[in-house]
Amino acid sequence: MEYVKLDNTDLLVSRFGFGCEPAGGTDWGKVDDHDSIVAIRRAVDLGVNFFDTADVYGLGRSEQILAEALGPDCRKVIIASKFGVNWNVVPGNRARTFFDSSPARLLEALEGSLRRLRLDCIPLYYIHWPDPKTPIADTVEALIKCKEAGKIRYIGVSNFSSEQIRQAHAVHSLATVQVPYNLLQRQAESDVLPCCDELGIRAVAYGPLAQGLLTGKYGADAKFDSDDRRSRLSHFQKETLKENLASVERLVVIGKQYEKKPAQVAIRWILDNPSMSCAIIGIKNAYQLEENLGAMNWTLAPEAWKFLTGE
Repeated sequence: MEYVKLDNTDLLVSRFGFGCEPAGGTDWGKVDDHDSIVAIRRAVDLGVNFFDTADVYGLGRSEQILAEALGPDCRKVIIASKFGVNWNVVPGNRARTFFDSSPARLLEALEGSLRRLRLDCIPLYYIHWPDPKTPIADTVEALIKCKEAGKIRYIGVSNFSSEQIRQAHAVHSLATVQVPYNLLQRQAESDVLPCCDELGIRAVAYGPLAQGLLTGKYGADAKFDSDDRRSRLSHFQKETLKENLASVERLVVIGKQYEKKPAQVAIRWILDNPSMSCAIIGIKNAYQLEENLGAMNWTLAPEAWKFLTGE
């Protein structure tokens, strides 16, 4: 396992972050609780100590499954959770979600996450999404009070623009910034990552496999059930899928050179970017975990990295 110290913290985390959104049981097709628990336990055994979740994942279910799987180890690992997406339950339908990073919601959300995670203090707590109705400074100041009360240790932000990152960091130093980043989604390179570099904050990537597209498992005829988010994502739509599969072919080419699978190369491409500290990989079962851990402890040659980047 590779480890890195998150900036402005004393948190030494595995560069492989275990993404717990699938454990919430919604939006990713069929997910078995037992498989999730076994995978989390196996991850701990293999040196993964960084687990990423959020209150909205399964409306609390992801946090509950994580706590059940970790048991006493919940205080030995580094758990990151998030708030900022609130919801109303609609009987017989999907819950209605909406942005809410108000101080009042923060207190409610944090207490709920602490209870579900069976923790007194969450090591890393993110604002999940910016809330246009709540000034960023108000949210961060409320987070500072929670930190002073010993309920969180460090503050991060997710899905923030460079200007929003600057606003938050001016109120309190950020531990990290979480961004969607992979070979197909590189918008962060033009704005957010340069901002993080300037502020001395290495980012955390989520969606490093483009929701599975970069694993090489899906072809031009890929189809998903309506309960799977990928049925709605743009990079799986017919008009873009063919172009995106060209990136998968480049992963296959480099993978053959290194005797690695496409997913392992895709994760390594992210980790070899000096602006990135970790990659959060959504995991459904132990097989996925062990396969994706093949991204650890090797590096891409500069020419291979550039080939994947399209340079």
